[in-house]
Amino acid sequence: MPTLTTAELTDLATRALKRAGASKAMAQSTAAALVAAEAEGLSGHGLSRVALYAQHLREGRADGRAKPKVVRKQGATCLIDAGGGLAFPAAALAVAEVIKRARRHGIAFAGVTNSHHFGAAAYHLAPLAEAGMAGIALTNSPAAINAWGGKKAFFGTNPVAAIFPRRDAAPIIVDLSLTEVTRGKIMVMAKEGKPIPPGWALDRDGNPTTSAQAALTGSLAAIGGVKGAALALMVEALCVALTGAALSVENDSYFEPGNKPRIGHALIAIDPQALAGAETYYARIEDMVAGMLKDEGVRLPGARRQAAVAQAQAGGIAVADALHLELRKLAGRSRAV
Repeated sequence: MPTLTTAELTDLATRALKRAGASKAMAQSTAAALVAAEAEGLSGHGLSRVALYAQHLREGRADGRAKPKVVRKQGATCLIDAGGGLAFPAAALAVAEVIKRARRHGIAFAGVTNSHHFGAAAYHLAPLAEAGMAGIALTNSPAAINAWGGKKAFFGTNPVAAIFPRRDAAPIIVDLSLTEVTRGKIMVMAKEGKPIPPGWALDRDGNPTTSAQAALTGSLAAIGGVKGAALALMVEALCVALTGAALSVENDSYFEPGNKPRIGHALIAIDPQALAGAETYYARIEDMVAGMLKDEGVRLPGARRQAAVAQAQAGGIAVADALHLELRKLAGRSRAV
């Protein structure tokens, strides 16, 4: 199992995506996001996705030459068309837009339509924290969760992420899908031929399953039962009804032959200065953190990811032999980097 630097892995992933048809800008932004997820220990949203993205580029399910653009704008809001390309260039444009608009209006909302897999949702929020803003990121995805009482997948895993900057410390990061487990994790287990625990998923006929492969084409259990299903509906409405994107159930599974995704995303930026003021915001955040940490054993959301990133930056990232070989082949390299 080789250990590679983040720069080496980013170069490998970039080459693989460019070879599959992505533009240089799309390949670079996508590779950076996937390697960042891998560094955070989120392998389901990391390098395991390179082969899938490359397949979608080759099959035309993602347009490697797409250039996202703002198609509507009004005050603190805007709508961005991803053009059917990979999500990361469109997400970067959305982030730039909400920061700019929140500075002017105090709050901003950018919707993205006609997009693809969003990756780790919190990844997109880091620039907001660097700009001193709180942020929220939402996305729908191919159907994975049954509407409450139903047997068929209807809503996506529909993750929710938020970020809250701190003055002299790493930001607080919340990032969760609305299923008991992420689909990315099940994808990794399917690749490794491992079963999943009972209670995670149903097969395509609505029967409980421990097969990771059956789970990918079935439905996943919503976190918190009816409450999670209701939150999935909320995210769906924000990412689809407001953007004109395709419903989760209208997007075919990423893992089987299917249509071109038309995923919707929503990014929100909030400038603390527009409300109680930045000084009050930072003081109250630190009061909250101090109070939490008085209880022994409490870990702040995002702390484990941040520790993993520090370790990856210092010692590199260990990559399974099979994945390393796959990446080299996709990148057109016959020898190890």
